[in-house]
Amino acid sequence: MRRLLRRFKATKLGRFVEHHWLTLAFVFGFLNDFLLLNQVDNLFDNLILLFYVVLAIISIVLFYTAVAGKLSDKWNEKMLTYASIAIQYSFGGILSGMLIFYGRSASFGDGWPYLLLIAVIIYLNERVTKKSGRLVLMLSIFFPALFSYMVLVVPVLLGEMGDLIFIGSGLLALLIIGVLVFILKLIIPNFMALQMRMIVFSIGCIYAGMNFLYFFNIIPPIPLSLNDVGIYHSVIRFENGQYQLKYEAGKWWQFWKRSDDVFHPSIGDNAYCFANVFAPTRLSTEIYHHWEYYDTTLNKWMTHARIPYPIHGGRQDGYRGYTQIGSYREGKWRCSVETERGQVLGREVFQIDDSLKTSELVTRVD
Repeated sequence: MRRLLRRFKATKLGRFVEHHWLTLAFVFGFLNDFLLLNQVDNLFDNLILLFYVVLAIISIVLFYTAVAGKLSDKWNEKMLTYASIAIQYSFGGILSGMLIFYGRSASFGDGWPYLLLIAVIIYLNERVTKKSGRLVLMLSIFFPALFSYMVLVVPVLLGEMGDLIFIGSGLLALLIIGVLVFILKLIIPNFMALQMRMIVFSIGCIYAGMNFLYFFNIIPPIPLSLNDVGIYHSVIRFENGQYQLKYEAGKWWQFWKRSDDVFHPSIGDNAYCFANVFAPTRLSTEIYHHWEYYDTTLNKWMTHARIPYPIHGGRQDGYRGYTQIGSYREGKWRCSVETERGQVLGREVFQIDDSLKTSELVTRVD
């Protein structure tokens, strides 16, 4: 086995793996989630994320126990290698899980903070080699991942979401990272004393940054996620819970069309915005349909109406609801699906054009 390993290390691929093994471990954890994670309130998914968090904490403690030389020579050598791999694997798992679930809570572009963080981690894994720098880097990676995990899991467990839940989740993340820092101070006291200012500064900046992203509505409204939103000529709810949706037929080649991107109203027509929002079991809240039109004179979006309705979690395929407007003008419109405090789950942009009559309507049932 050792002979095969030595031969592999001598190959071009082996040299590449040996040089980039930290990044490869991170990417492997990242890829695992795309295969395993499915639903935010699924027990299996939550156990996977909890496993990553626990693995990260244990691996960091074991790694710096080995750095301090407090294990036998044999185990010191093993922990310096394998604990490093486990740390990167767990970081990749946590952050990719956050990217998946936060990305489902809004448009993919709204997951940019996590894409940026992942790109920075991959870069720093290759560049930061000093032990002091790697300690600050590890904690600076782990804390936003831990914070995001708490913001995800606490609302699921409590069945509530909102500002106080977010603040409480952040404080819980601070408590956990504080316990980890305390343990590291017991293991490597002199090393931690030298780095303590930088660690406190980094964690403090990250904590302030996460709160900034939340209160300025840059972080999507986890754990809600938008399955579908569209504009229709008619929405009817049947007694069996199904919805009948009617929209204008597209061109012969528009096989993907499922709602109106151009709305041609007839006299007395209402425009309907239908949305399907997934909420975890036990979570009940209000969402809003924010109807806006684009004012070409002012060159900005103007509110036409903001209509709330309650949603209840637990339905596998999401909670469905709709709103409607009967007075509108020609031009560019959008219907945004938002939380009470204005966090956007998603939106549908469409055009209202009364120069043409309503074409043939297509019916679908949801």
